[in-house]
Amino acid sequence: MKRDLEEALVQIDTKDWKRIPLEYGHKTLEIAVPRDTTEISMGSVPRIDNWQEEIERAFSNPIGSPKLEEIIKKKGKRPRDMTVSVTVSDITRPVPYKGEGGILGPILRALEFQGIKRRNIKIIVGTGIHRASTHEEKVQMYGEEIVEHFTILDHDCVNDDLLVSIGKTKRDTDVSVNKDFYSADLKIATGLVESHFMTGISGGRKAVCPGLVDVKTLEKFHGPYYLEDPNATNLILEGNPCHEEALEVAKTVGVDFIVNVTLDKDMRLTQVFAGDLVEAHIEAFEMIKAYAEIPLERQFDIVLTHGGYVGRDHYQTAKAGVSGIPAVKKGGVIIIAANNRDIDPIGSPEYKTLSHLLKLQGPDGYLDVLRHPHWRFTKDQWEPEVWAKPLRIVGEEGLIYCSGEIPKQDYAILPGTSGYEFLLDEFEGRSNLQKAQTMVQNALIYSICRLRKRNSEPMACYIREGPYAIPVFRKSVL
Repeated sequence: MKRDLEEALVQIDTKDWKRIPLEYGHKTLEIAVPRDTTEISMGSVPRIDNWQEEIERAFSNPIGSPKLEEIIKKKGKRPRDMTVSVTVSDITRPVPYKGEGGILGPILRALEFQGIKRRNIKIIVGTGIHRASTHEEKVQMYGEEIVEHFTILDHDCVNDDLLVSIGKTKRDTDVSVNKDFYSADLKIATGLVESHFMTGISGGRKAVCPGLVDVKTLEKFHGPYYLEDPNATNLILEGNPCHEEALEVAKTVGVDFIVNVTLDKDMRLTQVFAGDLVEAHIEAFEMIKAYAEIPLERQFDIVLTHGGYVGRDHYQTAKAGVSGIPAVKKGGVIIIAANNRDIDPIGSPEYKTLSHLLKLQGPDGYLDVLRHPHWRFTKDQWEPEVWAKPLRIVGEEGLIYCSGEIPKQDYAILPGTSGYEFLLDEFEGRSNLQKAQTMVQNALIYSICRLRKRNSEPMACYIREGPYAIPVFRKSVL
């Protein structure tokens, strides 16, 4: 690789290239790209200048639902004696919970204003199969005041003492959910509505399933039977088994009220959707689909993208890989930049082991393993299965992963090509940002040089919003 890269850096003249800002966590990489590179970007939506006013509007005019105070009155119980559970997202989702424009404070104040005692309110972090939140993450997400004065609990999908059975779904899934949430007199679900590579969109019912269910439910929900369904993908709800299962579970649990938000391409609040579990969520979905979906007239040889906020670790960055699939040609290249800044930049021990299995067996071999009758479901097996999807399109050499936070030696267990392959000189002493910048830049130059050897000028595109923008390519039928 080193010799080929050196040749590419000499052969490719970049002096007339344009520069683009590529998101890298909270920072930005400045990458030179050919002038004919196409930028794929989400549509724009009106910006909200007064967040508090928007939150008040949503609470005063709930969608398909009575106001929160009316719901409380209909419970037939004195507010001071009522128990309330509010489920919230963990650190992997950029939900604006805290501060002046946050949604959690207004929810809690509204509850207390109606006479509900603070001691009877539980905030439950819907971790699903993720690890528990740290104290620092809770403060970062919900604010120090709320962390200090309210009970905040992490869901634990493997602790039977914290779970209660709610019966079977139509798909014959025996479901248990978080006992604290299920037993509360009033249940409120919150979250972010954005495109989701498995359930179509996030938010709404997803706060309960997978957020608050048991590991056995997650085994099926995250199993090949669901994930390999062609409708289990971005911005599809109808016929999507993941969406339908999650919605059935949330309805059975009995969510009384949801508060969901949408964000624009710069992660600024665009709207608050409060009210009925189904109707408020569908209205948010329609808004997201209108500006996140990007029709394409062609596919590209090279797709340059990033992990966005969600790319805290390699596990979560699979979303960027899947979102890039519709934009890339078979045998093309997907280059992903990701600021994997989590405590463990790759993921759980199980995820690391299974990623290595994917690396060794390849996409089809890995799926054969998961489908074998003697295979026992293993935590986090589903995310390597998701990585297999772009691998089937571009192959190991065509999936280039660039993160300065992951140690060089650890790339040996990860699918695709390591960004370190594109660092010629010693990288000791460089910042992670500098390493990532060089990785991405040289990977792009190398890929263009390699593809030119096929006797064609490669065309590149840049997905500005990474995993949040959803390119859609539909072949014309003559």
